[in-house]
Amino acid sequence: QVIKCKAAVMWEANKPFSIEEVEVAPPKAHEVRIKIVATGICRSDDHVITGGMVMPFPIILGHEAAGVVESVGQGVTSIKPGDKVIPLFVPQCGECSSCLSTKGNLCSKNDIGSAAGFMPDGTCRFTCKGKAIHHFIGTSTFTEYTVVHEFAVAKIDSAAPLEKVCLIGCGFSTGYGAAVQTAKVEPGSTCVIFGLGGVGLSVVMGCKAAGASRIIAVDINSDKFAKAKELGATDCVNPTDFKKPIHEVLIEMTGNGVHYSFEVIGRTETMAAALACCHYNYGVSVIVGVPPAAQKITFDPMLLFTGRTWKGSVFGGWKSKDSVPKLVADYMKKKFVLDPLITHTLPFTKINEGFDLLRTGK
Repeated sequence: QVIKCKAAVMWEANKPFSIEEVEVAPPKAHEVRIKIVATGICRSDDHVITGGMVMPFPIILGHEAAGVVESVGQGVTSIKPGDKVIPLFVPQCGECSSCLSTKGNLCSKNDIGSAAGFMPDGTCRFTCKGKAIHHFIGTSTFTEYTVVHEFAVAKIDSAAPLEKVCLIGCGFSTGYGAAVQTAKVEPGSTCVIFGLGGVGLSVVMGCKAAGASRIIAVDINSDKFAKAKELGATDCVNPTDFKKPIHEVLIEMTGNGVHYSFEVIGRTETMAAALACCHYNYGVSVIVGVPPAAQKITFDPMLLFTGRTWKGSVFGGWKSKDSVPKLVADYMKKKFVLDPLITHTLPFTKINEGFDLLRTGK
């Protein structure tokens, strides 16, 4: 039956979250209802609030979480009530061209590009004050209970600490995968990472795990440098310390530019700088930050003509349903750490304070 619970509803853009009682409908065929135990705050959620990522309102945001299955709809065989799970904002249907290719991971059933704000059948499972509330990229985790499609959830190790592995639902996997999967960073290479939030720090960890010999961390907030060094950065650069453009600074530091660059902010200026600072002939630059809506990028095509590669990476290039349980298993085997990525732990009702901490770079 319908569950009544608390959720953080975003009624309109540029307003605080409103903690409301919502009704969460039971799962339909091939759907799963999850009790959310822990959820992270990601800049992509904030992009919706500020209009950088266009989604319909009212909406329940959140996409980086872990929880326990409460009930399943008809036809669900891979997951049962009581299972520990991570919702997947990049689903894996197993049937579309991306799922069938070894080269791709952006399942066509995703709701990132279309931004419809519905379940795959075109309806909502949330109601508040008699109004239908939209879903966010198939996950909607800023609520005590959510409903996701069976292809948008991964069953994980029952011993995993949910308040840590929730980060594998987005931030950690996105950054770490951009380095080890999308860029395929090689031992001995030089890397630069623009932006040292949770995702950027995860790129640093990925570059280190891949054996990069030099990892340059770039941010306009020097408070981020200590943690970047703790996780593997060899150099830290604040662009505001220089009179010249940052790509020129980086080329001077490295001689010929870096082998791999990562833009983990979501700004067109830094995307262009990341491309320009990588090696003129065989440098690879990866866009990891969500690009702002309605903004175009202008660059000199000679940057690409000489041989550079420009790539994008969604969810670190991982096939979500296959990879998330393996990443959780790797975390349990201590192959990587997640604690340094967690700066604060707040009760759900303080979600607005959490976003204030995000916006002030804390």
